[in-house]
Order: sequence, then structure tokens, then C-alpha cells
Amino acid sequence: MDLNRPALPLQNKATNRKALAATAIAAALLLNACGGGAAPQGAEQAAAADPASGANASGAVNICGVKDASGIYKGTAEAFTKANGTVTAKYTEIGATTDEARTQIVQRLEGKSTECDLFITDVIWTSEFASQGWLLDQTKLVEANKDRLIPSTVETTKYEDKYWGSPFFTNAGLIYYQKDKVAKPESWQQLYAEAAKAPGNGYVYQGKQYEGLTVNFLEMLYSAGGEVLDEQGNVKIDSKETRDVLNFMSDGLKNGSADRAVLTYNEDPARLAYESGDFGYQRNWPHVYRLLNATPLASSFGVAPLPAWEGGKASGVLGGWNLAISAHSTNQAGAVAFIDFATTPDWQKHVAMDYSQAPVNEAAYSDPAVLQKMPFATELLASVKGAKPRPISPVYPQISQAIYKNVYAVLSGTASTEEAVQKMAEEITTAKASF
Repeated sequence: MDLNRPALPLQNKATNRKALAATAIAAALLLNACGGGAAPQGAEQAAAADPASGANASGAVNICGVKDASGIYKGTAEAFTKANGTVTAKYTEIGATTDEARTQIVQRLEGKSTECDLFITDVIWTSEFASQGWLLDQTKLVEANKDRLIPSTVETTKYEDKYWGSPFFTNAGLIYYQKDKVAKPESWQQLYAEAAKAPGNGYVYQGKQYEGLTVNFLEMLYSAGGEVLDEQGNVKIDSKETRDVLNFMSDGLKNGSADRAVLTYNEDPARLAYESGDFGYQRNWPHVYRLLNATPLASSFGVAPLPAWEGGKASGVLGGWNLAISAHSTNQAGAVAFIDFATTPDWQKHVAMDYSQAPVNEAAYSDPAVLQKMPFATELLASVKGAKPRPISPVYPQISQAIYKNVYAVLSGTASTEEAVQKMAEEITTAKASF
């Protein structure tokens, strides 16, 4: 998942629900318009995928999405074609970056294109795409496969009590730590205290004003017992927990627990700073493990799941990618067959072993072959199982902007905690009221 996203402008309230939804999506894509096409009919009228249809599928299936840097999408399509016999699958790249792929996906969905049967979708797109009636309802299919899927990953496909995709691979944050300098973190408070003990013990994370800062903040907020929206969608971010976390993060920059340079870091700069050997802790994603093992730090670092807030419970924030069936697919049965294959326990082992991605099948994490390639699988599973989705809303991009913009204001010293909390709540309320 690419978290290096540009700032997304908040929308003003509109009188027409569908027009506003289109505007919100356009803003998220930084486009003036998302494409031609007729107005969507909405999630309530969406057709449903038939779980039984995959058994008799035939023909060709086209899966579309972002550039396949690791080879996982093309590799899965090739393996499926070889194993299936009656359905052929191919992967089509329609964007070099996450945002470019999203632009292309929205244009095809709005235009009712039949080019793509399946889309590889970022977990944060579910609500927007489902609310427009662009996807098949996969509720019955997900329920048929639920015993093979980690529950937290299933939640990333949910909108209005239905499932609109199937988890393919997931992602959750981890803490990398220098075993000769600092202790394995059990709580955020312990981590920050250890980081402040000596100049070489410091903590680096993603503090730049972008989606990654939303994730880093929510990891602490969730573990402290706070929330952005409740189950009914009410705004709950104006809370003691939000104030506690903001004050804690701000104090950490003031007392030297975290280097102020984190305010310029996304994933790669944080990783490179940690690789210098000048820090004790780093928060980053699982793919960093392989990269660190190619540096002089290879034998000196440990991996831990995200810690808990003192008195609370550890909680990550899920990333990853799902498989969504286009409402305009001409081979929905073939798409179901592909999903059935991609989520099997056997193929999910290859997701880890061959492509260094986090499986959505729990059994894969204890497989000996997986553990040989991914020795931190136990820690990763703990992070994935304890993780929660980001706020589920068709206007998530505006909600995220309201979070990272105001968190950054506190960390950079341009706003007080109280000012930021009130502004955050107001902006999220305005965004929600606009849909």
C-alpha cells in the first residue's frame, strides 16, 4: 500500500448526494473530473456474486490494478491459469502508482467499461466504490470463505453491513529495534522512555503531513481506547484519548524520544534514517525486514508487534489490498473462481514465501516453509490480528486529511492540542455531512 499520498481538499456541503460523492472522489484523485459515465445506482441496488458460480467458470478473466512491483499479481494469475484449466487469467497494469491506478479504476467504473473483471483495490477505497454501486456485493462469497480469512482483514471489505471485496494480502505496522541498545517495547510509554535515554536510542516514524501520519496516529489512538467514528458513524474524535495521544507525541519530539526530522519522513526516509545506525526504534511495514537484512544492521535488530498504550491493548491499523469484482464484469463466475484460488491456504503460503507479503490466512503464519522465509511471522500475525481498519466512510480521504493536517499542526508547534482536536472534529463532521 502506497501511503505517500498528496493532500486532499475538504469538500463543502452539497445538496445532491450523488454529485457530491463524485466530487469527493475527484478530489481524492486530484482530478477535475473522474470521467464520463452515467450516475451510479448505489450500494443498495448492487448485484451479488454467486459463490457457487466459480465451480463451473470458463473463459478469460482480466485483473487490473497498480504496477506489479513484486510480481505477486502476475504470478497469481499465472498460477491460477495453470491450476484451473478452464479459466485463463491475466493481470493488466493500469497505473504506475496507487493514485494513478485509482484514477484509471474510477474512470473505467464510471464509464461502465467491461475491460476489467476484477480490480486490485486499496483497503481504504471500499466505502467509496461500494457507495457508488460500482462493485458486486461479495457478502455470500466472503462468508463462504470466512473460515480461511483473518477476521480483521475481512473488516476492510465491509460497508453498510455487506462485504464488497475479498482480502488478498494484508499489512500491519511493526517495530524494529536495536537489540544492543534498547529493550523490546511492551508499551508506547516504555518505547518513548527507552528512546529518550541516550542520543542513539531515538525513535523514527512516518510524521510527514500525509496518509502515513494518519496511520501512525491511529495506531496510538486505537490502543489508548479512542476512536474516530463509532459503529453508527458518529464523530468521536473529540475525546480525552485524542488529547492524551497528541500531547504524548508532541512531548516525545520535545524531549528527544523522537527526532524532529520525522516531520519530513514517509516510509523510505524513516527506513534510511534507521539504517544509519543512529536510532534505537523504527515503526515501519513488514517489507522493511528484507531490506534491513541487506544492511550492516542485519544481525543486530529485532522485530516486535506494535506495543500497547499503558493500561490499554495494542492495536495496529490495517493496510493491504483486496479483490473487488466490477459490477460491469463479463465473467463474474471466472472472477469468483480467481478469488477462490487466491485466498486458499496453499496459495496464501506463496504470498508470504514468494512475494514477502502478509497472508490473509492465519495458518500460513505457522507453516515451517513460511517461517524459514519470514522468521518474524509470529510478530506480524499478532499485529495483523490486533489491527483495525481506518474509519469506514465514503468520505475517508477528507477524514484522513482532517486527521493528518491537525496532528501535524500539533507536532510542528503551529497549533495547540485543544485547537487541533476541535478543528479535527469540526472538519470530520463537515466531511461526513457532505455525503
